[in-house]
Amino acid sequence: MNFFDYTVPTTDETFTSLLKHKNITINRIVSADILGAKIYLQEEDEWIILLEGEAVLQIEEKERRLTKGDSLLIPAKTPHKVLQTQKGTLWLTVHIS
Repeated sequence: MNFFDYTVPTTDETFTSLLKHKNITINRIVSADILGAKIYLQEEDEWIILLEGEAVLQIEEKERRLTKGDSLLIPAKTPHKVLQTQKGTLWLTVHIS
């Protein structure tokens, strides 16, 4: 599989699981510029890095703007949602339980 071989969705996001091993899951996410209003509340920690594009996240009550190369850790059970993305935004996420 080539990490950069993907199609940009017309709405929302496309999630592709790249690796599941013991307590780690690694995903590729490709975002459209039209998103639903989904709130994420996960049981595991999530480390993300933005590889292409731009995004605005709301983590608890704070907005966080990400650009290419930015990364952050979202602790388990922390409510968050994607407010805005540039079409074709590419993420790598690592979920650690």
